[in-house]
Amino acid sequence: MNTPDSITENIKKAKQGNQIAFSFLLDTFWNDVYGFQLLRTKNENDAEDITIRTFSNAFDKITTYNDEFGFKTWLIAISKNLHVDLLRKRKRNLLEEMDSHGDAVKKVLDDTPTVEDQLIIEQNLANLLQDIKKLKPHYQKVINLRYFNEMSYAEISKELDEPLNSIKVKLLRAKKLLAEIIKKK
Repeated sequence: MNTPDSITENIKKAKQGNQIAFSFLLDTFWNDVYGFQLLRTKNENDAEDITIRTFSNAFDKITTYNDEFGFKTWLIAISKNLHVDLLRKRKRNLLEEMDSHGDAVKKVLDDTPTVEDQLIIEQNLANLLQDIKKLKPHYQKVINLRYFNEMSYAEISKELDEPLNSIKVKLLRAKKLLAEIIKKK
């Protein structure tokens, strides 16, 4: 049950780097942020990308969160700013046809298997491969790099030329979606 107290407690734990708390916050607020972006962008891919970047930025700056404001409100504000940035960037890119970006790579995830990890590990490989094919291509890629190529988060970040926190959030989301597919069977 996601009570205000459990949310507050998980925010405290996340500020201390607790990976399970990050997963809890992602699961609790994913639909709110994604739904908000879907209404704004009217595009599933953009909404998903902005939502991933929202959680990536939020988790990277969790220690700056001020609990005088609602956590959902804070996430939505980050999300809104990322959308505005995306629109500006696209407009600038149309004018300049140039693209540049950079991001600091920080914090390494705890490698303790989550419930989703355990469920994935227990599956028959052939069935698992079929289930992975049901995910969107970018989720398939991070799952394959992590579990079949046994790459670290940093290696995946370098391979895909994406910020480390974006990889962390994509992997969290991919594992959650894959676990849901497996549970439906």
